Amino acid sequence: LPVLITGETGTGKQLVAAAIHALSGRRSGPFMVMHCVALSEQLLENELFGRGADASGPERPGNLELAAGGTLFLDEIGELNLGAQAKLLRALETRRVVRVGEQGERAIDLRIVAATNHAIEDAVQAGSFRRDLYFRLTGAKLWLPPLRDRPRELPILAQRFHLARAGVEHGIRVV
Repeated sequence: LPVLITGETGTGKQLVAAAIHALSGRRSGPFMVMHCVALSEQLLENELFGRGADASGPERPGNLELAAGGTLFLDEIGELNLGAQAKLLRALETRRVVRVGEQGERAIDLRIVAATNHAIEDAVQAGSFRRDLYFRLTGAKLWLPPLRDRPRELPILAQRFHLARAGVEHGIRVV
């Protein structure tokens, strides 16, 4: 089941994605993180789909292959351009990828957890985010409220950060 996590920057979307992975049947597989912001279309394709033997540079699998059996967390999915969205949608629908510079398809088996701090529904309405990809990503949808709306968590976070820092300074592992 794919999951889309929304919320402001700093709300802990990546931590929630890691928890989803750790509590899933895919926990023995890898948990990979890919930041979608500020990547050129070519670099994004290489990172997602990999490079084939016919492409320039060494052959290598992309993150969709490397996350086999596990979870790929696509952070800031709302930043993908429409071309990359179409290619990602095809890979998710067919469960197959084509490495850049290759013709043959490769099977993929992974869970996608995506996140955005944008009003993704507005982007769908405006046509800057594909409706079909949005529906493909929202098997489940989570909204994380901002920390200012979660005051009970602030003492816990303050204690955790302080203890962690003190542990590092004194060579003690803080759990």
